[in-house]
Amino acid sequence: MKHEEISIKWKIFVYILGFGAILLAVLWFVQTVYLNSFYRYIKKNELGNAREKVKAMINNNNIKDIVDDISQEYDICIIIADKNGRKVYSCESIRNCTIHRLRSSGLREIYNKTSEAADYVEIKLDEKEGDETTQDGSENNLQDENTRQIKKNGSVIQACMVKNNLDQNLVVILDSVITPLDATKYTLRIQLIYISGLVFVLSLLIAFIISKRISGSIIKINASAKELSNGIYDIEFDGKDYKEIAELSDTLNNTAKKLSRSDMLQKELIANVSHDLRTPLTMIAGYAEVMRDIPGENTPENVQVIIDETNRLTRLVNDMLDISKIQAGVTELETKEYDITESICNTIARYDRLVEPYGYNITFTGEQHVIVDADEFKIYQVVYNLISNAINYTGSDKKIYVVQKFDGKKVRIEVTDTGEGISSEEIENVWERYYKIDKNHKRAVIGTGLGLSIVKNILELHNAKFGVDSTVSNGSTFWFELEGHLVGKE
Repeated sequence: MKHEEISIKWKIFVYILGFGAILLAVLWFVQTVYLNSFYRYIKKNELGNAREKVKAMINNNNIKDIVDDISQEYDICIIIADKNGRKVYSCESIRNCTIHRLRSSGLREIYNKTSEAADYVEIKLDEKEGDETTQDGSENNLQDENTRQIKKNGSVIQACMVKNNLDQNLVVILDSVITPLDATKYTLRIQLIYISGLVFVLSLLIAFIISKRISGSIIKINASAKELSNGIYDIEFDGKDYKEIAELSDTLNNTAKKLSRSDMLQKELIANVSHDLRTPLTMIAGYAEVMRDIPGENTPENVQVIIDETNRLTRLVNDMLDISKIQAGVTELETKEYDITESICNTIARYDRLVEPYGYNITFTGEQHVIVDADEFKIYQVVYNLISNAINYTGSDKKIYVVQKFDGKKVRIEVTDTGEGISSEEIENVWERYYKIDKNHKRAVIGTGLGLSIVKNILELHNAKFGVDSTVSNGSTFWFELEGHLVGKE
């Protein structure tokens, strides 16, 4: 089976079950293979702790009682002897222990070898040669017959030097018995068999429960995502089990809403573009046929209608090309410093000639001339399209107000109409191509219906702030801001 074809539920199940199997394997390995090593290591640590306690309390007046307590606490035998092999303090907690069977000569030999060590000596007896080896690797031939009674197996023996308050050097010898673990190992194996069976069953149960809980929301989200990919945009993602799943659900819900709106806008775009293309084409074809078939209809007025409709088609195609170029990232800004106030006045003057037959009145307010560093032609497109939008949507008084404000650092251009306004729910959508507030497509008085989308893309290229302020029945104000300075000032 291919890896990508395995369900996430079963992957999690296998991972958890595998983790349990690894834990069991490690437990078996440690308890059966390294049990003796661990046991011996623990005994050595106990001897080390006992040794340090004796060294720390050697000058205490109750040293004998202290040695007895330490011997009982760690279940070890302790002998403190002088250089002549004479026992100063002795405690035998283990019957017939190895060190208590040593004679004076054996204790003296251990004293001599311990005095040469930097810290302590761990005494071992070679089975064949009877050699003792210290921790630092030196070999001690304890030829004394009594010393040879030290057993290789069954004991861990350590010795260290101490100095009492009489400035006398003494040797501390500690012996811990190593109990054979064969019976313990057998008992542990039996226990491990039952424990392994119990852990395996629990691992199966836990792995199944966890995998089902973790994968449940993901499987549901995946099923919903498949419906979304089939064009069902009203689907709801409701995974809330975990933080990441909840965030993924929110992201997908937001994506579904945006896709739904995009699909709606795309359908409206196709319908509106078709309408705007069909109307001038129909008029051009109709007037051309009339001029061809009816004598005397080849008049300047009919020719002008064909020219006007051709120009409208040209503007529509050009606007669509401009949007495509900007959104594709192939349009580059040609910035320079220029007088934006003068540019706006020229734009309005050009509009006055276009809209004069329709009775529109455009008023400009801006006393100071402001210089900006921007692409002059594209900012001209912005102003032109904002005024076109205002003309198409202004009220019955047919008034449009263009206002320039300057705060010393930034110039703000506002274009206001007196139309029906825009609700707060619709404001973010007005920048979309062909988006209509009233949903009833009507032929624009001027422009192509793509103006606000062009405005948005051009201002984003300039990293300019822009927006729209509007309330229903009170008109709308579209604005943008650019950095600038007054003419003659830098």
